[in-house]
Amino acid sequence: MKNVGLIGFGGIGRSILDAWAKLPSQDYRLAALLVRPRQLEDARSLLPGVVVTDDFAAFLNAKPDIVVEAAGQPAVREAAQAVLHAGCDFFVISTGALADEAFREAALTAAKAGGGHLIIPVGATTGLDGLLAMRQDGLISVTYTSTKPPKAWIGTPAEKTFDLAAIRTPTVIFRGSAREAALNYPKNANLAATVALASLGLDKTEVQLVADPAATGNTGKIEAQSESSTLTVIVAGRSSAANPKTSAITGMSVLSALANRAALLTFA
Repeated sequence: MKNVGLIGFGGIGRSILDAWAKLPSQDYRLAALLVRPRQLEDARSLLPGVVVTDDFAAFLNAKPDIVVEAAGQPAVREAAQAVLHAGCDFFVISTGALADEAFREAALTAAKAGGGHLIIPVGATTGLDGLLAMRQDGLISVTYTSTKPPKAWIGTPAEKTFDLAAIRTPTVIFRGSAREAALNYPKNANLAATVALASLGLDKTEVQLVADPAATGNTGKIEAQSESSTLTVIVAGRSSAANPKTSAITGMSVLSALANRAALLTFA
């Protein structure tokens, strides 16, 4: 049985823990949880027997084999190199952090030195397997469109240009590269970075971010063209109850990735 360490006790982190409680794993045990100081008491009361701490060194001292990030791009930047250098596999949800070229190279260097692997759970973005195959065939173009309710874009650069509360029709609030989207919309465009990393790269993958008052959840659409194939994939789902910027399925993608790694019959 392998030990798992989880970074984050917000909406996504709690969704992972809730799902894990309902479907306990025979292959993994939660060994450690890294939280904010104000979350210590609550988390410890819910997770007896788990190392719950706000100290990163104590978290790593619990000897996790796998560390799962569910705390945003800053957490990825703060933890990645130490986690990978310690030989742990690092599951990254906030993939927008990898849009920083220097940081990504430093993380990969740490992985090579320590023996850990940088892993992106793909369950929240259907179609990545097709993109990976089409990349071998010669991708010509890839566009990713993310559509969310206007309230999901509150606190983003879109507020400077648009009156989000006044939007009455689907409105493109951003059009540009996946790198620009990931760096400027760190809580909204992580899936754009994931699509880019699986396809044409962060600078050649086109991204549109859309505010739609009729949207009841979050929708991601991938449109890709290669030398011999065309791919169009649309994934629509409800937003996370705790965070409208994030899809509810995001946390489940982590459990799916863990289960796939432990299975005798796997999908790759």
